[in-house]
Amino acid sequence: MSKLSIVIPVLNEGEGIAAALDWLSDLRALGTDVIVVDGGSRDATIQRARPRADRVILAPRGRALQMNAGAEKAAGDVLLFLHADTRLPADADLVVLNGLERSGRAWGRFDVKIEGRSPLLRVIAWLMNMRSRLTGIGTGDQAIFVRRAAFQAAGGFPPIPLMEDIALCKRLKRVSRPLCLRDCVVTSGRRWETHGVFLTTVLMWRLRLAYFFGADPKKLAQRYGYE
Repeated sequence: MSKLSIVIPVLNEGEGIAAALDWLSDLRALGTDVIVVDGGSRDATIQRARPRADRVILAPRGRALQMNAGAEKAAGDVLLFLHADTRLPADADLVVLNGLERSGRAWGRFDVKIEGRSPLLRVIAWLMNMRSRLTGIGTGDQAIFVRRAAFQAAGGFPPIPLMEDIALCKRLKRVSRPLCLRDCVVTSGRRWETHGVFLTTVLMWRLRLAYFFGADPKKLAQRYGYE
């Protein structure tokens, strides 16, 4: 059986990182290693993560750079990249490893549910999942997983400040179609609800469309609100 490693890029996640890692404790007990990659937090993220992860490492700020750094240190031959505000199903290790083995695919992603008060979030999640099945492109919110050999052959995440997940999926599609699991991860809807569900959704669609037509990811990141 292959071994799974979970890589979590973080930045100032002190309020929620303990609960996020405690959720993974059963997977760790069964042999999955969990690597937290900090991009320069100024709160208690590192202190709270250390007793709850197999490794906590530092890397230059940027989700792509942090995930690549975590992949280098991971012990598993299957890598799963997880946002700090996203929860995996309890049997994620078996679902991923058995799914890849049965399908012969090199990579894949989960369906996603978005947690929040607005009923529109269920519609957005359904649209995300359907779009992903049609295009073969996953997003970071869907907990992308990939065999280490395929990840290395693809060159890892390209060092861009936004759309790194889409860029990696495009590379991985040359190896195989994704394994689209119907098992769901649950991600936080805090960004949608903070900035407005409709406005945030429209912004994301516009950014993806601009990236498709060749816009500079650095400028897109600024429009998204990244420093």
